[in-house]
Amino acid sequence: MTRPAARALRLFLLLAAVAAPALPAAAQSCQPALQPPAILVAGELSMAINPTLPPQQFIDEKGQLQGLNFELGSEVARKLCLTPKFIRMDFPAMIPGLGAGRFDIINTGLFWTEERSKTMFLVPYALQAISIVVMEKNPLGLKSIDDLAGRSVSVETNTYTERKTKELSDALVAKGLKPITIRGFNTATESFSALKAGQVDAGMNLDETAIDLVRRGGVVRIANGLGGSQITFAFKSKPLAEAFAKALGETKADGFYDKVFDKFGMTRLTEATFAIRGPGPAQ
Repeated sequence: MTRPAARALRLFLLLAAVAAPALPAAAQSCQPALQPPAILVAGELSMAINPTLPPQQFIDEKGQLQGLNFELGSEVARKLCLTPKFIRMDFPAMIPGLGAGRFDIINTGLFWTEERSKTMFLVPYALQAISIVVMEKNPLGLKSIDDLAGRSVSVETNTYTERKTKELSDALVAKGLKPITIRGFNTATESFSALKAGQVDAGMNLDETAIDLVRRGGVVRIANGLGGSQITFAFKSKPLAEAFAKALGETKADGFYDKVFDKFGMTRLTEATFAIRGPGPAQ
């Protein structure tokens, strides 16, 4: 090889070495934390969600799923090295669907109850209470729970909100007042639409949902912070529930949990760790 050719070759090799991208010393792969039967499909975490409760879960103007539950579920799936899959459905179908093995998790803010804790594995992750919402002009002058005596109120059916409204109605009757006429709807959105259409006198909604409704305009809150209970992710598989709770703790430790709760204005749990609450179903 001539000297000019040798110099050209050395120059080419030098430039190639400078331009080549730096490679990691050792490639690292994310290994799924769980396999079937702890999850239904290898490499996937399927979550049932009803996107009708902003800011917990909702569809934006582009038709994309958004909200605290969506972001938190996606982040936990990432930490478990699983691909999140969200299945949109109305709430009444969720508990039977979980029992039938149609998906891995109910990700919709399921209120904790002792009865539920015996049929599913429940992992609390936030706190919620209830607001009373009326139209902005409030033509009936409703100002308190007592003012709901004999009035019609919309609620999302088969929820903590409905149960709490029944308790409030019973308390009114115990005071010698008329009961609340409770009208149930499949979703919180339908419940709110009934109020706007004048089909009911007031609506009962989760505090966070009510805040979002007020922000959009046309309604005001006359009471809030009623009741109050932990909301949970629900599981059929105990190993999945335990792994999910551990990953939730990791989101708390790295700051993601607090960041997303601040973003959506929801009430976080103060615990640094998360765990199954209640006995769960008999194994």
